[in-house]
Amino acid sequence: MHADPQPPPVLIRDTSLRDGLNETPAEMTPETPTPAPQPLKGVRVVEFTHMVMGPTCGMVLADMGAEVIKVEPIGGEGTRRLLGAGAGFFPMFNRNKRSIEIDLHSAEGAAVARELAASADVVIENFKPGTMVKYGLDYIALSAVNPRLIYVSAKGFLPGPYDHRTALDEVVQMMGGLAYMTGRPGDPLRAGTSVNDIMGGMFGAIGVLGALLQRSITGRGMEVQAALFENNVFLVGQHMLQYAMTGVAAAPMPERISAWAIYDVFTVRDGEQIFLAAVSDAQWAVFCDVLGFPDLKADPALATNNQRVVQRPRLLATLRERLAPRTAAELSAIFERAGLPFAPIRRPEELLDDPHLLATGTLADVVVPDGPMAGETVKATLLPFTMDGERLGVRLDPPVRGADTDALLRSIGCDDARIAALRAAGAVA
Repeated sequence: MHADPQPPPVLIRDTSLRDGLNETPAEMTPETPTPAPQPLKGVRVVEFTHMVMGPTCGMVLADMGAEVIKVEPIGGEGTRRLLGAGAGFFPMFNRNKRSIEIDLHSAEGAAVARELAASADVVIENFKPGTMVKYGLDYIALSAVNPRLIYVSAKGFLPGPYDHRTALDEVVQMMGGLAYMTGRPGDPLRAGTSVNDIMGGMFGAIGVLGALLQRSITGRGMEVQAALFENNVFLVGQHMLQYAMTGVAAAPMPERISAWAIYDVFTVRDGEQIFLAAVSDAQWAVFCDVLGFPDLKADPALATNNQRVVQRPRLLATLRERLAPRTAAELSAIFERAGLPFAPIRRPEELLDDPHLLATGTLADVVVPDGPMAGETVKATLLPFTMDGERLGVRLDPPVRGADTDALLRSIGCDDARIAALRAAGAVA
């Protein structure tokens, strides 16, 4: 257990010297680069998670300086071995963490997991309802031992009629209107990334930050719940309100009535594609000037945005014909000089060489811990914000499974004899 803080109330307790698990910064010199802020340094997080949602919550806290301990089953979390679209899950969402392997199914393993959880400021879990109760790792059991504990449950649904269901990102996209809005009519389509898993984990982390502030005042922790379905509904809330405000149901995005006439993808020379937009009357005038379309600028039927929206089918047909001979690079240069919105259509793999991402430090090196690429360095994306002008970077590569088992057991008071007994019993690895 951490020692209670002394008044006045403080947010966290500095545990940076605990068994060397958090490195103490070397003495700074004028030539030493300013380190990225670690506002959560001293916060211990124990993470019982898998897949994307729970690990994302832990990663956000870890990137902000928390000591995040990933509790994995013997043999490691399953996402270490995923293929295809899941191959990037583990290295993406598990940086800046330490790993301990515990067999929760064994009495000895569950007991040591409870001891580890009792040392934590924050516990995160994203298993089916009732799973953690079986091991005495639920909020009620753990908070009885440590009333300061903040406990995050990352689930498919908040408590209610659906909370017994098994949820996946795609499940809630289908039932929550997002797939309907993304696809064409009659062809629901999931979004092209794990939007609910990632955002659900982020909202869990936001809840932790609020709970830490509240704990600094009251001295008590609380349970935070985040859910995929409710996250998805939050995302489509603008379309729900559109219907509430207008009485007109939102059409899927490919068939929507756009608020702006010029807001579309155009196919140009050599089959390249580029998104171009002009979302105000002033931008429309510039659009016509830089592209050499004085006749369209002078057309009274196209004078205002709403008029152009009415004329959109005719206008877009004209623009597609006129823009087809031009290259995407030429149009990009014209629109960039003019300050107009534009975007070449890029694939995810192309972003690894994006000059802006490279210049802003958005891509950071991580060493792959598992599989055929174990030991190789790849680029991963960092959290999309700065603190004190610095990106929150990679302090620890995604952990090799069980790499920190012994050190973490010692941090909760286990001596060599007990560690040996736990290993012999198969309770830890």
